Amino acid sequence: MDPLLTLASVTAAILALVTLGYAGLCWVIPFKTCQRCAGTGHTTTRILHRPRACRRCDRGMRLRLGRRVYNVFHRLRTEAHR
Repeated sequence: MDPLLTLASVTAAILALVTLGYAGLCWVIPFKTCQRCAGTGHTTTRILHRPRACRRCDRGMRLRLGRRVYNVFHRLRTEAHR
């Protein structure tokens, strides 16, 4: 067997496994904790000021990027079949 062909097939298999794993994660657990507020839903911009709602998430959880992409394609497909 050609070593380059073996390397290419192993690389393709690893990439497919990682992609399918992330897709499964986005399907089972679509939300992740917000990195800006660390999942609290509040941010403090200045000392001695009351905490404000996080601009990115509003409640401490955000949709994963893969799930957002899936939602866009699903919405496009649904609208196209009407």
